[in-house]
Amino acid sequence: MRLRFKDFRFLLAGFAAMAMTSAATAVSAAPAAVSNASEPVADLDAWSAAKLMGIGVNIGNTLDNTTTWETGWGNPPVTKDYIQHLAALGFRVVRLPVAWDTYANNGRIDRDKLARVGQIADWITSAGMFCVVNIHWDGGWIDSDDPKRFAKTLHTFSPEAERKYQSYWTQIATYFADRDQHLVFEGLNEESNFEGAGSEEKAYATLARVNQLFVDTVRKTGGNNATRLLVIPGYSTDILKTTNGHFPLPHDIVLHKLFISVHYYTPWPFAGMTEDASWGKMQPTWGSKGDIAQLNMLFDRMQNFSQKNDIPVFLGEFAPTFKKEQASRVRWMLAVAQGALSRKMVPVLWEIGEDISRRPPYSPSPALSEVLRQLQ
Repeated sequence: MRLRFKDFRFLLAGFAAMAMTSAATAVSAAPAAVSNASEPVADLDAWSAAKLMGIGVNIGNTLDNTTTWETGWGNPPVTKDYIQHLAALGFRVVRLPVAWDTYANNGRIDRDKLARVGQIADWITSAGMFCVVNIHWDGGWIDSDDPKRFAKTLHTFSPEAERKYQSYWTQIATYFADRDQHLVFEGLNEESNFEGAGSEEKAYATLARVNQLFVDTVRKTGGNNATRLLVIPGYSTDILKTTNGHFPLPHDIVLHKLFISVHYYTPWPFAGMTEDASWGKMQPTWGSKGDIAQLNMLFDRMQNFSQKNDIPVFLGEFAPTFKKEQASRVRWMLAVAQGALSRKMVPVLWEIGEDISRRPPYSPSPALSEVLRQLQ
């Protein structure tokens, strides 16, 4: 996610889901506490890793900043103490969004940037957590989403993007090839529409090609990357668009090493909007029978896809805007986390320094404190 804003296309999927809701059913309870991630993981498969991961958190609006790396959106540099506090709060996986292209020089990633990501990743894994490193939005170059910069290749995976994508993942994977299986790679973030490809079929085919290129590129770098756990994004990281039968999974030379990633900001009028817009009204509260039914319908659909394709789900982002009543924020976050965990998914909170302070004593917000307390 970039700050708190989502593409209008993402809204349509949320409204379509509302129309499909029926009678409400209770959100399933969360499973027992997860094991410590520091157990031996030489032959760890994705399903086993999902059990160890439990609930996770993003370090958002930090290494993904495209103005001033790490601090450009007001957050201080990440510290080892902060990472250790995340572990103490009960998180077992940390997603580390990174902007690589913005700071690359002629297609080469700066060695200092690789070293800084490596330092933070090592802090995370040393604290007994998994670390997921990705290529985040980073100026929109993958899906060519800026009409001024990419007038001729808008919403396509241009030949230039393909060359850079393969090159960057070769550089990243090579640098981290000796890290153990606590380090996980995620191919890209939400930039997976490719609507300029010419048709819906071609758009899905383009994402399939990108995902396959990611898997093949990482595997070819050898070392621990030959069997590293990898996260591939669903179409637009949207549940409905990923589970509609049009999304093909990539082939991997090793079995059960892939996760499928989707994000959850549904309903957007509650999770993302802070004021009314021309197309709809902001939803001030959450927790009605209809709200819960919608969540269960979408999560059941994602669970069915997961079981059918034998691939665990990495719910890489979920968060409600900070500007909603605390009781509703607690209900929504708890329902998403419990609903995901009970279906063997990995829920990862999108966090930008609001629900967890980035400065000592790194305190969680009252709402998040209550959610974590109830998840214990």
